[in-house]
Amino acid sequence: MKKKVKRFLKNPFAILINSFKIRSIQFIITISFTVITVIAMLFVGITLYNKFSISAEKNASLSTEQLVNQINSNIEYYLKSTTDVSNLLNKNIYLNQNIPNSKLQDQINVIQNIREDVTSLAVFSEKGELIIGSPMTTLKDKVNVVDQQWFKAALNKSDNVIFSLPHVQNLFQGKHDWVVSLSRVISFYKGDKKERGVLLVDMNFSTIGQLCQNVSIGKRGYIYIVDSDDNIIYHPQQQLINIGLKKENSEDFLGGYLEKSDEGNRLVTVKTVNYTNWKVVAVAYMSEIVASKQDITAFMGWVLFFCIIFIILIFAFISAKITHPIKELEKSMKKVEEGEFNIYVDVKGEDEVVRLSRAFNLMVSKVRMLMDQIIVEQEAKRKSELDALQSQINPHFLYNTLDSIVWMAENEKSEDVIIMVTALARLFRISISRGKNIITVEQEIEHAKNYLIIQKVRYKNKFQFEIVVQEEVLKYKTLKLILQPLIENSIYHGIEYMVDEGLIKISVAIVNGRLLYEVDDNGLGIELEKLEKLLEYETKAKAGSGVGVKNVHERIQLCYGKEYGLEIESVIEEGTRIKMWLPIVEE
Repeated sequence: MKKKVKRFLKNPFAILINSFKIRSIQFIITISFTVITVIAMLFVGITLYNKFSISAEKNASLSTEQLVNQINSNIEYYLKSTTDVSNLLNKNIYLNQNIPNSKLQDQINVIQNIREDVTSLAVFSEKGELIIGSPMTTLKDKVNVVDQQWFKAALNKSDNVIFSLPHVQNLFQGKHDWVVSLSRVISFYKGDKKERGVLLVDMNFSTIGQLCQNVSIGKRGYIYIVDSDDNIIYHPQQQLINIGLKKENSEDFLGGYLEKSDEGNRLVTVKTVNYTNWKVVAVAYMSEIVASKQDITAFMGWVLFFCIIFIILIFAFISAKITHPIKELEKSMKKVEEGEFNIYVDVKGEDEVVRLSRAFNLMVSKVRMLMDQIIVEQEAKRKSELDALQSQINPHFLYNTLDSIVWMAENEKSEDVIIMVTALARLFRISISRGKNIITVEQEIEHAKNYLIIQKVRYKNKFQFEIVVQEEVLKYKTLKLILQPLIENSIYHGIEYMVDEGLIKISVAIVNGRLLYEVDDNGLGIELEKLEKLLEYETKAKAGSGVGVKNVHERIQLCYGKEYGLEIESVIEEGTRIKMWLPIVEE
C-alpha cells in the first residue's frame, strides 16, 4: 500500500493520463493543442519582450529626434521669413535713389503692421545716424549706435545676415522690448552720394519662445536653444540657470548621446538651425524611458497569462463537442465546395453543432442571394463611383470668389459685384441641375462661361477667353461639370505664372461623328514627364498634379466607355491643348 501511494506521489500526471484514456480524442485534442499553443505564445512573448526592450530606447530616441527636427524646422522657417523681410527692404532701399522718402517709409510701415512679431525696423548710417525707421520713434539721448554689438557685427561681416543674442533693445524712446536683432550692411543714396549703412530688424523674442514652450518630452523632458558659442538663447528653466541652481553641459557635436547629470541619465539630441548656427537641444530622461518599457513588459505578461488560460479552457470545451456530428457537417460542406448550393443540413448533436448547422444553412442561403444580387451591386458600385468623381468640388474657389466680392464691395465696385454674384448664382444653378448628372451642351457652355467670368475678375483681367460653339451641338446631351476642371487647370498651371496676358479658347464641334470639346491656352505648358502620367489611373495623387483633369477622364470612360475621354498636347512656353471626345447623345 505504501509503495502504491509512493508511486502516485512520484508520478501523479501519469495516473491522470491513464484516467482519460476512455475519452482519448478529447484528451489528445485538449492537451496537444494547449501545449503547442502555450509553447508558441511563450516563444512569441519572449521574442516580443526582447524586441520591445531593445526598441523602446530607439523609439524614444527617434521620437525625440523627430520632435527636435520639427522645432528646428519651425525656427528655420521663422528666421527665413524674417530674412526675407530684410531682403525685401534691402531691395526697396536699393531701388530708392534717395532716402529717406515717403514711399520707402510707407513700405516699412506696411511691413511693420503686417508682421506683429517685428518690434522695430530701422536704417542707420555707417556713423550710427538714424536715417529711417518704423514705428516713428526717436533715439534716446546719449545712445551710441556704433557701439552696439549687432551694429559692429554687421559691419565686420558685410556679406552675411547677422542674428544677435536675445537682449533688451534700448535705442528708441518709450521702447524696451526683449528682442533678437537681425542686422546687415546695405547701400543707399543720400542726395547724390552713395553711402553704407546698417539695416536693423528687431524680432520679439517671445515668438521664438512660443515655438518651444508647448513641447513636452515625457513629464520632465524639455527643449532649449543655444548659440554657436553655447550661450543659452532660450531655456524653460532660465531663472534656475541665472541663479546657479541648474547647469547645462554643452557638447560640441550634433546628433544624440547619453549624458550623466545630478538628475539622472539623460538622452540629449542636438540639431543645428540654419541661418544662425543656433542649436536646438532636446533633453529626455532615461528613467521615464525605462518606466515606459517596464509598463509595456508588464502589459505583455498579463496578456500572455490570460491568453494561455483562455486557450486552455476553449480547447477543453471544443474538444468535448466536436465529434461525430461535425463529420456530417463536413460532408455537406464538401457538396457546397463542389458547387451544389441547393442543400439543407439537419445535423443532430450538441447545441454548438446545431447552431453551426443553422449558420451553415443561412450561409448557403445568403450565398445564393448574393449571387443573384451581384449584378445589381456592381451597377450600384459603378454609379456610386461616377457620383463620387462628379461631386469633387474645390471649396477654395468659392472662398476666394466670396473674398473677391467682399473686397469689391468694400471698394464700392458695385458693377463688378453684380457681375460676380450673377455669374456665381448661374454657376451654382447649373452645378445643382436638380440632381441631374446629364445636361445639355448649352448649359455646360453657360457654366464654363460663368466660371471664366468669375476667374477673370478675380485675376484682374490677367487673361482673355473665347468660346466658339457650333449651333447644332447646343441641343445635345453631355456629362455635367466636365469643362470647369480643364479651364481651372489652364488657369492655375498655365496662365497664373505668366508675365504676358493669357488666352483661353474653348470650342465645341462635331468631328468624325463624335462630339469634340477643345480647351486651348497659351500658358507655360506641361513638362513631358508629367504629361505622360497625367491621365494614368492611380489610387492616390499628389495635390496640384491634375486630379481634376484625371477625374474628368475617368468620369467620361465610366459613363461612355474606353474609346472616349481626353487627349492632351502641350509644348513648354507655348501652351496646352486638351481634346475631350464624347458620343453624340440627343436624349
